[in-house]
Amino acid sequence: MTNSLSYLIGIILTIVIGTFLYFTLCSDCRLTSVQPEITDQEIKPGETPEPTSFPFAIQHSDLTLKTEDNFNFDIASGAFKIPVSFEVNKRIERLKTYLLENSDKAVTITGLYLPSEKNSTAWPNLGLARANSVKNYLVGSGIPSVQTNTTGKSNKELVPRANTLLGPVEYLLVDRVENEESLKALYEKITKDPLVLYFETGEATLILSPEQRKKVADIARYLDKVEGAGCSVVGHTDNTGQRASNIALAQNRADFVKAFLIRNGIPETKVVSSSKGSDAPLASNETEEGRSKNRRTVVTLN
Repeated sequence: MTNSLSYLIGIILTIVIGTFLYFTLCSDCRLTSVQPEITDQEIKPGETPEPTSFPFAIQHSDLTLKTEDNFNFDIASGAFKIPVSFEVNKRIERLKTYLLENSDKAVTITGLYLPSEKNSTAWPNLGLARANSVKNYLVGSGIPSVQTNTTGKSNKELVPRANTLLGPVEYLLVDRVENEESLKALYEKITKDPLVLYFETGEATLILSPEQRKKVADIARYLDKVEGAGCSVVGHTDNTGQRASNIALAQNRADFVKAFLIRNGIPETKVVSSSKGSDAPLASNETEEGRSKNRRTVVTLN
């Protein structure tokens, strides 16, 4: 082996051994030139917002009620979850005592809802559905319905726990304002333009439009504020088939609507259903357009 070849091999061995010792012994330097920088922000898991919880609370000059519990609702539901807590029931009893002793006062119940929640109730929004659900519980506990008001409000800051919204209901004690003229106007509005629901031939299903939901809310408000008031649900069909079967079909539709209203918070004692079958057509049965108008159920005040 020539001297020049031996010299070259020596240089190569020196480089290999030096590189091996560098990466083996220099832990601070190992792979720093190829590893990307990892910041705390990049590896920190996303924070989960705390559930939004509203307490059962009433702050008034002569009545203060508060507990961290409240009525809770599943997402997209207008019916509160049961059971209602002992602490909430205690406050309801105190509220009832106060309202029975102060007939000039009323409680306004505001239901809250997320804008993204699907509303499949009969009410214009889920907040109003929730408020009416709570109102019915208060009335069942002995609070006069004439001393309750209901409303709904969107709140995009609501954060659920799993599938449940914690207490999306607010309460406010207010002066009771009964305006006979406004109630008379509401009665005339409802009877002049009643709630009409249409059905396909042989079917008993319905989906309410925003206008129809508003009419349900108006009917419920009138029933709440006027003692002894009630509403009627009358079923109609076209003239297809036998009269007896049409009477039965229209009654089934009226009963279906009655059950729908009851499920959505209108007291059963205030709803009466009946049938006229094909005996009271709204339009000619000679055309499909006319027959479709005759397949209807009408909800109005008695």
